[in-house]
Amino acid sequence: MYTLQKQEGRARRGEFRTPHGVIQLPVFMNVATAGAIKGGVSSFDLRELKCQVELCNTYHLHLRPGDENVRKMGGLQAFTGWRGPMLTDSGGFQVFSLAKLRTITEKGVNFQSHLDGRRIFMGPEESMRIQSNLGSTIAMAFDECIENPAAYDYTARSIDRTTRWLERCRAELDRLGALPDTINPRQMLFGIGQGATYDELRIRHMREIAAMDLDGYAIGGLAVGETVEEMYRIIDVVEPHMPADKPRYLMGVGTPANIIEAVWRGVDFFDCVMPSRNGRHGTLFTWEGIRIIQNAQYETDPLPVDPACDCPTCRNHSRAYLRHLLKSKEILGYRLAVVHNLYFYNTLMERIRENLDKGTFGDFRREMLPLLARRI
Repeated sequence: MYTLQKQEGRARRGEFRTPHGVIQLPVFMNVATAGAIKGGVSSFDLRELKCQVELCNTYHLHLRPGDENVRKMGGLQAFTGWRGPMLTDSGGFQVFSLAKLRTITEKGVNFQSHLDGRRIFMGPEESMRIQSNLGSTIAMAFDECIENPAAYDYTARSIDRTTRWLERCRAELDRLGALPDTINPRQMLFGIGQGATYDELRIRHMREIAAMDLDGYAIGGLAVGETVEEMYRIIDVVEPHMPADKPRYLMGVGTPANIIEAVWRGVDFFDCVMPSRNGRHGTLFTWEGIRIIQNAQYETDPLPVDPACDCPTCRNHSRAYLRHLLKSKEILGYRLAVVHNLYFYNTLMERIRENLDKGTFGDFRREMLPLLARRI
C-alpha cells in the first residue's frame, strides 16, 4: 500500500508497504542482475550501504541457475540472503535487447538464449510463473520495450498487445497466488506504460493500464538512446495520468541528475546499472562531481575518494590505493569502487527524502544539479 506523506510541487515523499517490509520513497533499487551486485558486493554488504530494494533479472535467472532451482532453494530471498524487498523485471527487455533472433506474436516471444543459442519461448504466463518461482516482492508485467525511434502504427499495435499481455499477467499471478505452495502468495504486480515518443500514445496507454488498479506503475521504453530533454518531456506528459495513490517507477534511470529531475516530476522508484558498471571502470560519483579515479593526478593522492563521504571505501582507503587496484585489475578495486558508488546513490536518495520532509527539495535541486553533473 502506498502512502503519500508530503509533496513539494510534483515531487512526492511517501512510503510503500510490501510483504517484505516498508520502502521509503523516493528509492533507488540496487541492481543484482544474477542475484548479486557485479563487483563482489554481497546482500549482506547492501545493508551497510543503505540499500532498501534489490532488483534481480528474470531473464538471466531463468537461464542460470534456473527459476525452478531458485524455487527449490526457497526463493530469491533465501537463495541470496537478502531479506528485504526485491523486484524482478519481467524478462521482456532482455528478450528484445539480447536475443539474436526473435519472433513476436500475440501469444508471446520466441527468442534465442545469448548463452547457448537454444530456443526459448516467453509470454505473460511464463514470465509470471518464473517470477513466482523467484518469489520476489514485486513482479513486473511482461511487455514489449519499443525501440526509439519507432513507427507510429507499429507503436500503437504494440501498446495494445502489451495491454492484453498485462491482463494475462494479472490473471496468471492471481492464479499462482492462490496455490498452496506459492513462495510469495502476496506478490505485487506493476504495469508498464509504453508508447515510444508519441505523446498521445503514451497518454492513452497509461490511462488504459491505470484503470486496471495494479500495485504500481512504471514508465518503460526510456533511457534507450533518446535525449535527456526528450525523456523529461515524456515524464511530464505521462505523469498527470499515473494514479496518484500508487508508486511510480522510471525504469533504467539513471545519473544522479536524472534522478533528481525525475523526482521533481513525480517519480518514486529508480534503478540503473550505472553506479556498479561505472565504478568498475573507475568513474566515481562524489558530492563534488564525477571523479575519474584512474587519472594520473591521483597516483600519490592520500585523500579519500570523497572527503564528504563516510562509506567503507572512503573511511579506509586513499584515492592512490584505489587507482592502483583498478590499474592492476585487482578484484578488490572493483569491489571498493562499487561499494562507494552504491553508497553514494543510496545516500543521495536519503538526502532527497530529507529535503522533501523539510520542504527544501527545490533548493537542494538547484544546488546539486550543477555539482553532480560536473567532471572534476
